[in-house]
Amino acid sequence: MNKIEQAVLDQLDFDALLHALDRLVQIPSLDGTAEEVKVQAETAVLMQSLGLDVETWEIDFADLQTHPAYTAEVERTSGLGVLGSYGRGDGPTLILNGHTDVVPAGELDRWHTPPWRATFNETDGNVYGRGALDMKGGLCCALFAVKAIIDAGVQLKGRVLVQSVIGEEDGGAGTLAAVLHGPKADAAIVVEPTELMIAPAQAGAYNFRVTIPGKAAHGAMRFEGVDPLEKFLLVYQAILELEKIRNEADDHPMFANYPVPYPICVGKIQGGVWASTVAETLTFEGRYGVKIGEDPAAAKRQLEDHVLTAVQNDPWLRENPPVIEWWGAQFDPAEIPADHAIVKETAVSFQEITGTSAQIQGMPYGADMRLLVNVGNIPTILFGPGDVRKAHQPDEHVPLADLKTCTQTLALTILRFCRIVDK
Repeated sequence: MNKIEQAVLDQLDFDALLHALDRLVQIPSLDGTAEEVKVQAETAVLMQSLGLDVETWEIDFADLQTHPAYTAEVERTSGLGVLGSYGRGDGPTLILNGHTDVVPAGELDRWHTPPWRATFNETDGNVYGRGALDMKGGLCCALFAVKAIIDAGVQLKGRVLVQSVIGEEDGGAGTLAAVLHGPKADAAIVVEPTELMIAPAQAGAYNFRVTIPGKAAHGAMRFEGVDPLEKFLLVYQAILELEKIRNEADDHPMFANYPVPYPICVGKIQGGVWASTVAETLTFEGRYGVKIGEDPAAAKRQLEDHVLTAVQNDPWLRENPPVIEWWGAQFDPAEIPADHAIVKETAVSFQEITGTSAQIQGMPYGADMRLLVNVGNIPTILFGPGDVRKAHQPDEHVPLADLKTCTQTLALTILRFCRIVDK
């Protein structure tokens, strides 16, 4: 590192980062709620206080919904786009992208810390709170990396843009709006939790719903009805078989470390209306992992064909086949070359900060990377603090050490990718 780079790292203010993270975590910014707009407004105020030029705009959802890449699980009539920027603009432009929406906290008595506060535990070194990991922590890393550059008085030839977006958890509406709004960039980093691995590839994930018909009967005459729960077991076994087939057939090097890189998860089951009545229908919803480079229509067709073929030996299901629907979030897979400049620049910066080589590996979850790559044609990686395994559950947390390393790495990457103005 040269003197200018070291001066920037010396300006990093991690106490202020934690304070800012707490401000954002305190807003329960669930998808489609007023707090989703509120947290964006708060982020815009934060950006301005850090010295970034800030632009906000109302997202036109009526227009956005006409785009073929638009997917969502909740209805929105309003939303706020937020873009912070710094730099001169005649050199390379780098986007840092982070979402401010979060999933529900769930059963509060399962939390050991308040979910709507960023609580730093000095014993284990983790910062707890809903969104601390996924992904307000990563967004704060991006913001305070830029702040350090501003505070050090360093001028950039290019520009760094920080996109603060909504709707990632239910389909990516905020990033789609940001990509269409512009400006264009030469590369992007989405600061999702990757355990500080650099991911030039992300798997896809499609929501599906299956409805299995039954035949109602009084519980005392159960044998005269058809229980869709029994039929569910047949269908679910077929889905598990398909998961095995799909994953055995894949040899993508970016996903070699995952025992099941493209899982099929059933996360919700509903059926019946009365305890002593055989249910008329059973409906379950799940997440279908999609391979890099896989045709979306062919991937969906494989699930449909496999399930419908598997039930042909059951007389009831043969005459009353399950109905399969695709709904809500549809995250396409995405990939850029592993030797792209943004991969190399981030890896070198990480190695200089940590003294260890960066791990290059694909991520098995859906993310907004695919919108930047597939819609915006912007080469993009995932790189951020914390382990996604700790997200979407009680006691969500991110290591403070990861927040520090991520912020330092981002600061160096910005300086080198966007280039420093010669004195």
